[in-house]
Amino acid sequence: MPKTNKELAFLHELFVATDWGERFAELIDEHIKLPKAGRGLYVASGTGGHAIALQERASEKLRFLGVDESEENLELSRVKAKATVKNTMEFHKERLDRLTLEDNQFNLVMGDGSLVHSERVPEMLEEMARVAAPGCTVALALPTFSSFGEFFSIYWEALHNLGLLDHERDVETLITVLPAVSRMEELAEQAGLEKVTSTTKVEEFDYESAEKFLSDPLVADFLMPIWMETLPADSHQNVMDEIGRLVNEESHGLEFALTIKATLVMGEKAISH
Repeated sequence: MPKTNKELAFLHELFVATDWGERFAELIDEHIKLPKAGRGLYVASGTGGHAIALQERASEKLRFLGVDESEENLELSRVKAKATVKNTMEFHKERLDRLTLEDNQFNLVMGDGSLVHSERVPEMLEEMARVAAPGCTVALALPTFSSFGEFFSIYWEALHNLGLLDHERDVETLITVLPAVSRMEELAEQAGLEKVTSTTKVEEFDYESAEKFLSDPLVADFLMPIWMETLPADSHQNVMDEIGRLVNEESHGLEFALTIKATLVMGEKAISH
């Protein structure tokens, strides 16, 4: 059964932010220097953990705003912020690829695109660049091309085995819609960023069995709905069962690994943009 938004928010807080989210947060922490003062924006702040950690590390003259599309995520963020942040930071509901914020107002803009549908990423990045002040850093973390390769191979085989031949091309689309690092750099430049750089780390998520993989909230409630959105609803359970069978068959009793290329693309907003 589909989870409610409130259930998804709690699952995100307990199971997704604590491992998946931390891999992308570490990329940001390693490569982004916080400005000494001004305003910071965190786009797709989830349940707020990383945004709050940044606010706690920042000087008192730098204030962060976190934005997310889930009101339930935001509610958890606000509760945590009240309990932990010295000057309670704000969290607002915004559509990630159509921000209502004004141009040129933030001294640092960062985003977590790790669970954002790849088709929305270009406009999300454009919006992040739009609201950044000229000369300031814009950075987006996300999975890039060749992520999830082990799963997509099994997914394609499962559809083939079940005779869902019309949907094999959907898997090809999932593979190709993930942007290459070079494409992300192009998008950053098109959005008006200069001195564009990127860094990529290969991250692995290991599962003892197909059952552990398919029941992991990250997979079951956040990734799988994106991967299976084009399939007929009445085929989902059969597809999941076949994926499980193939995972166990191909892993030969060993762990099944889900591998991603976690990438951070960053640049400075052009002064003249």
